[in-house]
Amino acid sequence: MNTLRTGILWLGLMSSTAAQTQPPLSLRGYIELPAHQNAGGFDHADVLPATGRVWVAHTANDSLDIIDGVNDRYLRSVANLKGVAGALVAPAANLVFTSNRGEDTVSMFSTTDEAALTKVRVGTRPNGLAHDPTRNLLLVGHGDDPATVAILDVAKRIVLNTVRVPGRTRWTVFDPQQDMFFVNVSNPAVIVGIKASRPGEIACTYQVPATGPHGLALDTRTRRLFCACDAKKLVSLEADSGKILHELPLSGTPDVLFLNAARRHLYAAIGDPGVIDVFDIDTMTLLQTVPTEKGANTIAFDAVRNKVYAFLPQTHRAAVFLDRN
Repeated sequence: MNTLRTGILWLGLMSSTAAQTQPPLSLRGYIELPAHQNAGGFDHADVLPATGRVWVAHTANDSLDIIDGVNDRYLRSVANLKGVAGALVAPAANLVFTSNRGEDTVSMFSTTDEAALTKVRVGTRPNGLAHDPTRNLLLVGHGDDPATVAILDVAKRIVLNTVRVPGRTRWTVFDPQQDMFFVNVSNPAVIVGIKASRPGEIACTYQVPATGPHGLALDTRTRRLFCACDAKKLVSLEADSGKILHELPLSGTPDVLFLNAARRHLYAAIGDPGVIDVFDIDTMTLLQTVPTEKGANTIAFDAVRNKVYAFLPQTHRAAVFLDRN
């Protein structure tokens, strides 16, 4: 009897340990997307959590591909977005935004009606996008010299302010607690902050101890910024002060970051060799490195269904992963 009880306890402990060490992401399958019409591949993507719908910039096709994320199938594409790069969903405004590098515009349309698409001319080579839902402002980062960001009044479809920044911009996020847009600048390696209430000036500048800040994510619970840098490093900073907290190695040069706040996981897309690095942000440890495809430097995340989409440029597909823990 004692031996049987000991055996049951041992099996229970083994099962518990296996559950704790099980890698978070598992491959669910693939979604075929339209073949590339020109050189290039995919760029940024985003998800409307309420419906699971996914929008991804298909730069090679000057279009935005739309995916039904509930049933994991391609629906259709929004055409005539020359050099589309950024894609952002603003649930509070019920809008999808894109930045179109090839025509220096930002486009916007309803999440339920892309036919009513409008465009606003901005600065040269727009890329990163962030939305302030309270004031309904959109920040757009530009890439050329001089490097600037534009602040748009979404309702009026006009540019309110243009602010010069120290260098080429990468991705950007909005921090509702500080009422602040944070923008990655590639060189010099800094993150600049612009208050939504004072959109004509830089409010703060945080030094980043690694070259080439690129992907950016914010954890509002612990007030941390996560910055993926070209120097193959993940840097975490205090969002309120810029104090450097951690520097961790990455598997390669990163691009997009997404945060799973509920499960405390951070996903970093790395095009070479073609993987996703998954971090536990509470322990700041690498949990898993998941193969995708060479050149797959963009991902999207569905916070309701805990699904991660990796966009594969060589086979023009989306790989669908489920975060199980």
